[in-house]
Amino acid sequence: MNVNNLLDLYTGYLLVTPTYSTATGLSLVTDNSVGHEQITRLLSSKIDSRTLWLETKAMVHEIRSSEGLLIIDDSIEPKKHTKTNPLINWHYDHCSGKNVKGVNFVSSYYYSPKYDIGLPVGVEFVKKDVAVLNKKRKPTFKSKETKNEMMRRMVVQANHNIGFRYVLADSWFSSSENMSCIAQDCNSDFIMALKSNRAVALSEQDKAKGIYQSIESLTLEERTMSVYLKQYSDPILITKQVFKNGDGSTGTLYLATSDLNLDYQSLTTIYQKQWKVEEFFRSIKNNTAFAKAPTKTVQTQQAHFIASMIAHMKLERLKIRTHKNHYAVKSEIWLAATKAAWKQWEELSTSNSNLKKIAA
Repeated sequence: MNVNNLLDLYTGYLLVTPTYSTATGLSLVTDNSVGHEQITRLLSSKIDSRTLWLETKAMVHEIRSSEGLLIIDDSIEPKKHTKTNPLINWHYDHCSGKNVKGVNFVSSYYYSPKYDIGLPVGVEFVKKDVAVLNKKRKPTFKSKETKNEMMRRMVVQANHNIGFRYVLADSWFSSSENMSCIAQDCNSDFIMALKSNRAVALSEQDKAKGIYQSIESLTLEERTMSVYLKQYSDPILITKQVFKNGDGSTGTLYLATSDLNLDYQSLTTIYQKQWKVEEFFRSIKNNTAFAKAPTKTVQTQQAHFIASMIAHMKLERLKIRTHKNHYAVKSEIWLAATKAAWKQWEELSTSNSNLKKIAA
């Protein structure tokens, strides 16, 4: 069996296994028609971001549209019981505000509003393999490439492979350099969140004089304003969105776009689609065994993580076919498995033995 067929088999296995995915487990499921050593060799081979793109490419071109969105975001999946290595390491989680041991990765996710389908088209993993001294002069490790550098490379690759209408990203990726990469190098547009202390000039003249002020000092509710950023030559539109959280508290979101034709409603509506990448993260962690593999090496761990993302594509296809979301599809699979297990239990429980005599 060739590598492509093995990868297809493995990604299918990730959708049905109720526990940890192992080479031995897959071998048993196939009645040993596939040896566990074949799966081990598969995961030890070069499976990377290019593999992900080649696997999703055909379907991406099926759903590609003129209003397609490229969503960039990073995520951390805790792996506290896994041995530390360059891939499984300590990373600062800006959501929880603390360091977390796990895998940290940046994804580029193509979403088609026309078909309501999204697929991962690129991924880069933060690998802390460069020895440095921290502020306390203690040895530690860092990645040789920043997440912003990863982001720019994936944007350029996606622009070459697919094309897109907008790049959506949160404030962690809203540097002027990233904006220039999208708007100038890729000749596209961005919609990004900004931190409240971001400084802007209200006119080209103010920018030339170095007169800047914080965006939180501006009156922006439900309107857009043309401003200038430091180290970014063209004007952008910014706005402020105030919303209520689920707990009743109020949240504030500052947005910026290079598309000067957008109004407040269009800008905020498009940016809401950024949430699609969060749905992707949740789905691979809950439905495609992303963190459920006892792999030991950096290469086998990376290969499994990417296989989990490829399995997400299979769920998207099933979503179209069944008109059910990922969780409903998984429930249907597990219900069938439970019924089969129940039938097997009944057969095993039926015996000609005198159980009362044995119990006595």
